Amino acid sequence: MADRIAIMGPGAVGSYVGAFLVQAGDDDITFIDMWPEHVEKMRTVGLRASGSQGDFTVPVNAMHLTEAQNITEPFDYAFITVKSYDTEWATHFIKRYVKDDGAFVSIQNCWNDPTIASIVGPERQLGCIASHIEVALWEPGHVNRGGEPGREQGHTVFRVGENSGQVTERAKAIVAKLDNIDAAYATDNLWGERWAKLCQNGMGNAISAMSKLGSQEMAEDARIRRIRIQLAKEGTQVGLAQGLKVVDINGIPAEFWADADKGDVFEELDGRLSESGGRVNWLASMAQDVHKGRKSEVDFMNGLICDKGRETGVATPYHDAIVEAMRLVDNKSIVAGPENVDRVVRAIGDQ
Repeated sequence: MADRIAIMGPGAVGSYVGAFLVQAGDDDITFIDMWPEHVEKMRTVGLRASGSQGDFTVPVNAMHLTEAQNITEPFDYAFITVKSYDTEWATHFIKRYVKDDGAFVSIQNCWNDPTIASIVGPERQLGCIASHIEVALWEPGHVNRGGEPGREQGHTVFRVGENSGQVTERAKAIVAKLDNIDAAYATDNLWGERWAKLCQNGMGNAISAMSKLGSQEMAEDARIRRIRIQLAKEGTQVGLAQGLKVVDINGIPAEFWADADKGDVFEELDGRLSESGGRVNWLASMAQDVHKGRKSEVDFMNGLICDKGRETGVATPYHDAIVEAMRLVDNKSIVAGPENVDRVVRAIGDQ
């Protein structure tokens, strides 16, 4: 029997995952969103997915938040795909429409699993990390995956894990669904996977957002590469200080990033980053939010690393400077632009 799945807050990742699940045809998918134009476009035209994984449009079942009272049959799964700052209310909202033995899957950036688990119970919550996936929702009803059409991505994207660390049949069932989209596996190390993704996002998203620079432009700028290396160093040091089994970040062991102050280590990392611009000059997800005039997730991303750094006694001056600058962008005190890289450099006294 097909599973009933709610995609709660289908932004870029939620729309991408949902479009491919609908295309696979094995499940009953409902998209529930607060963006009216997105819902109406999906209803009238369908949901289009384009980019490296092909170009197709599928008819979908989409509804506005205000129409949720019309749901009569509960869902087996709720995929939570909202921005981090919307996690709490979105989980409370969708909870009533999920079966008592149903599960809630966070396909989000940041560290939202504990928030969801506190609402629905840790035994009903799973985390899903979407690693190294470039997706964008620049217009309603159309999600784009970065890269050249028909080209293999060459890495495992989805990692699904339980709070308990056990590899369950439920986790494997979700993996089987996601494996139709991109390579996926069930992990016994949700927190180590989550922290590695947090470090990966923390070393790039806010820089792209405050500077309006894409992946290729950041790779070409020596100042930005230095900042990114230091951000990754701090993030991995904080994760390791918490006792987490932090997995590789950009294919490099966490312990190597943590030693970035060593000259030979720094030179190798700098060389790797200089070649990591990608096939397109992609704007990070936080930069996409700033472009749309939305609030950023910086407090849930770099800000969390700062908070955990204080708890573990690990200094995070680069993350502190990033958070300060992004908050100014968020509250419109400064305008996003390349000059904000200099602001960060001045704040940390970096040369």
